[in-house]
Amino acid sequence: MKNNVFLMQGNEACIYGAIDAGMRFFAGYPITPSTELAEVSAQELPKVGGKFIQMEDEIASMAATIGASLAGLKSMTATSGPGFSLKQENLGFACMTEIPCVVVNVQRGGPSTGLPTAPAQGEVMQSRWGTHGDHPIIVISPSSVMEAYMFAVKAFNLSEKYRTPVVLLMDEVVAHMREKIEIPDKSSLEIINRKKPVVDKDKYLPYEDTEDLIPPMANFGEGYRFHVTGLTHDETGFPSTNPANASKQINRLLNKIEMHKEDIIEFDEYLTEDAEIILVSFGAVARSAKSAVKEARSQGKKVGLFRPMTIWPFPEERLKELGKKAKHFIVAEMNMGQLVLEVERIIKSDAVVHLLGKANGEIITPDEIMDKIKEVENIG
Repeated sequence: MKNNVFLMQGNEACIYGAIDAGMRFFAGYPITPSTELAEVSAQELPKVGGKFIQMEDEIASMAATIGASLAGLKSMTATSGPGFSLKQENLGFACMTEIPCVVVNVQRGGPSTGLPTAPAQGEVMQSRWGTHGDHPIIVISPSSVMEAYMFAVKAFNLSEKYRTPVVLLMDEVVAHMREKIEIPDKSSLEIINRKKPVVDKDKYLPYEDTEDLIPPMANFGEGYRFHVTGLTHDETGFPSTNPANASKQINRLLNKIEMHKEDIIEFDEYLTEDAEIILVSFGAVARSAKSAVKEARSQGKKVGLFRPMTIWPFPEERLKELGKKAKHFIVAEMNMGQLVLEVERIIKSDAVVHLLGKANGEIITPDEIMDKIKEVENIG
């Protein structure tokens, strides 16, 4: 067997991908079903000169991750369910102060303590709007163990490139299942690091309105002195309540993601070109959906699959195109209707959108999706 081929769990693969992307700091707190992310970090980070720290709670874990990134380390934290709720205030701080970091959220049944050991996909909207105010966010979601590795690399690259937190949204199925994966040679990986300032230290503007809308970022301790605050601030980083300045800053925060959507967004399609019914699923449910498409095709049904790998920003342009060709869309997700709201917004009156939602701690099966396909066919 090749020495780079492993039987690996999704949580394990995620950490190995993060380390290969340059992650050198992890702060976390044990919580099912994400605990293995902390365990593997504690085991592997010291081997590459990295730092692991178990904090007293999820709030402190997010804060420590932000602090380590400010000091120049590629930093990650991980959690599940109620822990993701606790991270939201500091996640908003990272958005406002444009501090790169990666937050892994392994979704489980909820709300509250819910179903700690069971899968769910109930944080689709929370990952976008969990913290208050208008803010940018990038959210990506893997469907396999190999993608858990590769998306960890992608998460750090996007975070460093765009000076923003990135949420890696997994579910318990992907996190805990084991698959054979082939880890690529590190020299073949594209690794992106944050843009550094080249101006004199006394001329550095940490929130400069640059042409690409992404200001260079100096590390604390390198001699660049700058102010970091969650208050609305000007280009120097110091607080400003001026309405024109506030508008300028918020617009830049949002536009730095909007302007680069083509670089950020990734999706996968399967047999959509002639499909009359298109399934929309992400994460583990997309695996069931693909099986259902294969079964439907074997029965002569024109069914395809659209899988958003980037959840936010959502790949709406391609979905709009598909909406003008297909008759029906079935959104299968392990919640009672979240991603379906975005699909309905995009498709509008071009096609009929149906929800196949489930929130009982069990994955949606191919058979359940086939039943929904037959139900939709009967509508006409």
